[in-house]
Amino acid sequence: MKYDFNTIINRRNTNSVKWDTSQEKDIIPMWIADMDFKTADPIINALEKRVQHGIFGYTNIPDDYYEAEVRWWNRKHNFEIKKEWIEASTGVIPSLSAVVQAFTEPGDKVLIHSPVYNYFNTSITNNRCTIVLNEVKYNGEFYEIDFEDFEKKASDERVKIFILCNPHNPGGRVWSKDELQRLGEICLKYNVLVLVDEIHRDLVYKGNKHIPFASINEKFLMNSITCTAPSKTFNIAGLKTSNIIVANEEYRKKVNRSLNINEAIEPNIFGIEALIAAYNEGEEWLEQLLDYLKGNLDYLLSFINERLPKLKVMVPQATYLIWIDCKSLGMSSKEISKKILEQGDLRINDGQTYGEAGEGFIRINIACSRSLLGEGLERLEKVLK
Repeated sequence: MKYDFNTIINRRNTNSVKWDTSQEKDIIPMWIADMDFKTADPIINALEKRVQHGIFGYTNIPDDYYEAEVRWWNRKHNFEIKKEWIEASTGVIPSLSAVVQAFTEPGDKVLIHSPVYNYFNTSITNNRCTIVLNEVKYNGEFYEIDFEDFEKKASDERVKIFILCNPHNPGGRVWSKDELQRLGEICLKYNVLVLVDEIHRDLVYKGNKHIPFASINEKFLMNSITCTAPSKTFNIAGLKTSNIIVANEEYRKKVNRSLNINEAIEPNIFGIEALIAAYNEGEEWLEQLLDYLKGNLDYLLSFINERLPKLKVMVPQATYLIWIDCKSLGMSSKEISKKILEQGDLRINDGQTYGEAGEGFIRINIACSRSLLGEGLERLEKVLK
């Protein structure tokens, strides 16, 4: 293997949100969604080259940037997009917020699944809209969509947008074409715009396939807006670069206007270089990363099954975020996460962060060296056993 994912890199005292939020030196952070791995060499080389120029002024986005994005979609996800569909942004969350602002009025409603990525709530409430929840159903192994409830909620004339997390965070589901088809048809029926967060699109384990919602048919393409970024894939969230895919010209004008109003239209100068290098030369690194993450997932599953059998892991089809059912412990998610932090010096995510439907669950980030993962799981066992 060309790339080394085993070596532990000290991230303390680097202003890392993940590692420097807790001042205690002994705490292992396995919570926020970034990885403890160095990014791909081509990205580092591209950034070093740009730094050597020594001037970092206002920067136009070159054609290479758009061409790299277009080729990646086509090569990795069999989805042909056009350069003119791309609106560059500083991040997926600013993008979501800008779209909600562009397509709603205060008092409108936005539909989301529950549990789901918690910052969807922020994008909705900051625009003075009301959150409407469609609770996904846990069948004991993975989440399924309650389509009857979804259609009931979508039929409310005040519901203007449905925000879809594909793949799903925190459950790790890669939604099937049939599931996406049903969601899309319901949204068309009730004139609900589909806003899709596909930031985890590339972190899919073998045997599963990510299907871009907008790629399914022309109607879905014209009734959807897709937000993506290389940040999760290549561990470059700090470079503040993402893209919005909008095929509908009328919608694209609204998105562009909203991005400009919120000054979120220009990606970081280094993010531009990183995206080009990542999508043109980073595929080998990504393939090796996915193999390593699968090894970490297998390690965690074996550990939990053998040493913490009361817990039940929702085995993910995508992402490095592991959703664990702890209801058998008879404690709330907040109590569990607090106990793990205080008694085990291990920081994980409380399931309630992702909505009331996350009660009884915790989320663990396994994107770290296997030795660090092992130490973290040992601490988990010490507290919970």
